[in-house]
Amino acid sequence: MSLLVDAVTPFRFVLVRTAHPGNIGSAARAMRTMGFTRLDLVLPAHFPDPQATAMAAGADAVLADAGVHPDMIAGLAGCSMAIGLSARRRGVQLPEWSPREGAQQALAAAARGEQVALVFGNERTGLENAELAHCHGMVRIPSVDDFSSLNLAQAVQVMAYEMRLAMLADTRGTLAAPAANLPADAVQMEQFFTHLEQALDDIDFHKGRTPTTVMLRLRKLFQRAQMDERELRILHGILADTQRMARLAGVAGRDASGG
Repeated sequence: MSLLVDAVTPFRFVLVRTAHPGNIGSAARAMRTMGFTRLDLVLPAHFPDPQATAMAAGADAVLADAGVHPDMIAGLAGCSMAIGLSARRRGVQLPEWSPREGAQQALAAAARGEQVALVFGNERTGLENAELAHCHGMVRIPSVDDFSSLNLAQAVQVMAYEMRLAMLADTRGTLAAPAANLPADAVQMEQFFTHLEQALDDIDFHKGRTPTTVMLRLRKLFQRAQMDERELRILHGILADTQRMARLAGVAGRDASGG
């Protein structure tokens, strides 16, 4: 097996809420022509489906091995770098790259031993803000302003092509072995965000206000930090102690009031 074939293993293409099965097949074909084989589907409307097989045009193995997941966190499990493809700027503020810059970011992460996801949204709506919030950066394909919507498979083809170009030009020749302290993956980060939200509720941090905006900003902050497992354990410990002290303060308050 060639070094270039070996090098594609850290990368997966993740399609989120795909409506038309033919687009899944076309995306699989686009990936396969550039040497990529790892496809993950989050809540596809129809899969498996004969239209997907027909449009794959022979990339049957990509479809056969595709993972199907109930939510985005499951689709990103094992990945510590996620790059979202979006045709327009969203309310979630993320680093924004061209396809070529995004490919370089993906290769740099893989060279550190990380698993990388390239994430594509629904054909009509693209990636929603809540989905982009799981990403570390965003790629925009520089299409014209008055007709900016690319077909899903076309977007996959553009990114797969840029990834292949970047790998062909990579003078390292092979990807690094995993480092000792890799960033936490999507599942570990989501567990932390759940704990963080619970702790903020326990100390009444939001004081009746909606937590959505604050949590999106905190997600951005902690995603940017790219913490490893040991650092997450420290933060979990801090949150657990915060919750314990909040419970003690609540008990003391009830005792003092005679409740």
